[in-house]
Amino acid sequence: MPIEVAVRRNAFLLALLLCAPASIRAQQDQGLRSKVSQLFIFGSGSDPLFLTGSGDPNNAASLRAHGAHFIPSANAQNGSLIGFLIDAIGGSVANVPIGATSGSETFQFVNGVPVRTSTSAGPIFAERAQTMGRGRSLVGVGRSSFNFRSLRGVPMDNVQLTFTHENVNFDGCAAANNGQDCALMGVPERENDIINLSLNLDLSVEVTTLYATYGLFDKVDVGVVLPLVNTHLRGQSNAQIVPFGGTTALHYFAGTPTNPVLQASRDVNGSAFGIGDVALRTKILVRESPGASLALLADARFPTGDDADLLGAGNFAARGMAILSGRVGDISPHANVGYLYRAGATQNDAVLATGGFDDEIAHGVTLAVDLVSELQVGHSKLTLPAPVEIQAPFHRTITPTTIPNIRDDIVSGSFGFKFTTSKSVTIVTNALVPLNSGGLRSNLILTGAIEYIF
Repeated sequence: MPIEVAVRRNAFLLALLLCAPASIRAQQDQGLRSKVSQLFIFGSGSDPLFLTGSGDPNNAASLRAHGAHFIPSANAQNGSLIGFLIDAIGGSVANVPIGATSGSETFQFVNGVPVRTSTSAGPIFAERAQTMGRGRSLVGVGRSSFNFRSLRGVPMDNVQLTFTHENVNFDGCAAANNGQDCALMGVPERENDIINLSLNLDLSVEVTTLYATYGLFDKVDVGVVLPLVNTHLRGQSNAQIVPFGGTTALHYFAGTPTNPVLQASRDVNGSAFGIGDVALRTKILVRESPGASLALLADARFPTGDDADLLGAGNFAARGMAILSGRVGDISPHANVGYLYRAGATQNDAVLATGGFDDEIAHGVTLAVDLVSELQVGHSKLTLPAPVEIQAPFHRTITPTTIPNIRDDIVSGSFGFKFTTSKSVTIVTNALVPLNSGGLRSNLILTGAIEYIF
């Protein structure tokens, strides 16, 4: 049969991929995460925000000192802002929802006779309590594609960042500044200089998912999910130094104090392909009745994806979930509640809640609708720097970014169809749409898949 040939081909491809390197980079020497960092480098060297042209051109010490006043190692505020952006991107690529463990009709063997335990082909990004049935297997291949469009509601093509000067204090500083306290931000006066940076990021991701579920017992399913991730990054940054008063400049990208170059830009482009974060999962049917059924699901995602190339989260994650499903005529409602643990230092745990229904609206056609949510636990580990207070020569407040300091709750609407073309093959189509502005989000995630049950 053609489907069997396709399954063997996919299995062979999977074996080759498992033996291949973790990622295949467009440029082998640098990962995509480091390319995001490069958007903040505007001269020779590798330090973000180092101003190679700043200071007295006849004084090497002055060049080093003034050029380093904005770099993250000198100003923790600036480093925190760059780190926030990079960690937000890196932690989001691996968070594509995993599809349901079972599809098509499910059965339970009673006295050796298969008895159908569901009427529809089931949900897409939710779980139903019914298991596959002893000895039954599902294999599938799916593909999801999306572009990240916003970060906490701010368009990714117009992220505004403001970097402030290091608060310097040195021997003789007060004497050189008319006795003013150099512990104050704004003394010397050049501490009022800032760098405004506009960021345009285009990050697109395609995930091809190979997955399989096996009915180990009548009430126990086990499964594996292998994502193959293709990430593309294009970015541009435009920086503008804003001097504070005076007829000459101390901070500039190039030129001289009397004829400074105060603008600079940087472009990056790259892509990477490789295995993402592999997941193992199991579902146990606790109770089943004609009206309602209860199951428990556990899965673990392992950091097999290269986080330096934005192919994985870089840390272990696991979730546990209770699944309640029922039948009201031809409609099968379901609710999933659980907890997601993430081991990463910059990624929060989350409470999971999903609810919806699936319905066989026509012979072989199932409609699946869900509200999928992931609610952040605790204060965000992605910390934005606080506004900077400049005390001299007058009080000013510098807001470091237009990105708001809000929770990264993820709420999405899932709407899709399953088409059962035969007793063995099911075609899946789905659209996932964001319903809030938390986190790094796409406007639309489209998913297609084909499943084979035997």
